[in-house]
Amino acid sequence: MTYLSPNQLKQYKNEGFVSPINIFSKEKAKKIRNEIELIEKDLPEELEKSGRYNAHLISPLLDEVTHDPKILDAVQSLIGEDILVCGTTLFIKNPNEKGFVSYHQDAKYIGLEPHNWVTAWVAITDSNEHNGCMRMWSGSHKDNLKQHNQKFNEGNLLTRGQTVMNVPIKETTPLILTAGQMSLHHPTTVHGSDLNKSNDRRIGFVIQSYIGTNVKQVLGKNSVQLGRGMDNFNFHEKIGRTKSLMNKNDIKLKKQENDHLQEIFYKGSNKKSNY
Repeated sequence: MTYLSPNQLKQYKNEGFVSPINIFSKEKAKKIRNEIELIEKDLPEELEKSGRYNAHLISPLLDEVTHDPKILDAVQSLIGEDILVCGTTLFIKNPNEKGFVSYHQDAKYIGLEPHNWVTAWVAITDSNEHNGCMRMWSGSHKDNLKQHNQKFNEGNLLTRGQTVMNVPIKETTPLILTAGQMSLHHPTTVHGSDLNKSNDRRIGFVIQSYIGTNVKQVLGKNSVQLGRGMDNFNFHEKIGRTKSLMNKNDIKLKKQENDHLQEIFYKGSNKKSNY
């Protein structure tokens, strides 16, 4: 069992995140990277732009990460033993490209209420200040949801370029992870990340939401997988897990789920970005 320690629980309560947490070896992380890059080679459109969502539906190794018992143990420490998997995202920053993530709160646009959920950010490659690791505004989760400006700016990896203004960036905490480690953060913790200034890709696999079974989707439709425990609420349609790499039926399911996700992300907006 790898439940969070009292000190880790204290960090999450006070700061709105906990990091680093050891999950798997660098060797396994390399295998996962190889599978991601194989999909990019054979079906490049599947992981480009909005295709980066829900890659666990077509990748057995990413599915394995999503349902990793060590991750679920840590998540259980925060939201309870009944856990649903509600979407994943690949955040890939290629070297010397303009990709960044503006400071934002996940809960502002993802439509999951109440906030009995958590985001897991899993490092497939090392993640550090030089290659654009996540940075957290410690304690920001204790406030209400903040005003976000929709910038739709070039290079922003967020759908609307949603941005919390006046973040004290110099006071934010960099989450430095080695491949195979992860961080967990609260739905209302303000966070973002800078450019990749290294000579290698920075790959993060984000289980966008591990949600308690009492959580509803209020902006649209989400399908989920059972992560652990029992779902006595049945607010969401259940989908199965992939059994083979790049299966045609799984690719079709991924597109269906991503179409639903786009409707949620752009709810009320007359403009869309490439992401």
